[in-house]
Amino acid sequence: MDKEKVKKNAKKRLDDLFEKVDELEAKRDKVKEESKAEYEERLSNLKAKRDDLQARYNELSNATEEKWDEVKHSFNDAADSFKEGFSKIGSLI
Repeated sequence: MDKEKVKKNAKKRLDDLFEKVDELEAKRDKVKEESKAEYEERLSNLKAKRDDLQARYNELSNATEEKWDEVKHSFNDAADSFKEGFSKIGSLI
């Protein structure tokens, strides 16, 4: 896959994940009272992962040929970590 296609797919993936965080924030009121503290903690962790993912996307967008594979792998790892965190928080709603 060429770089531009990877960047385009990464941007779409990033946008989708950011949208999911917004959805989770909107669902705060639906969380059971006994789970609210855990939900807030997981949401906070997810936002930190989101910020990390944004930084890695920026690196991907500006990566040199020499660093391309390393940066692409780093972005994919961060995206997978975000998805894992997202699946854990979904169980609290």
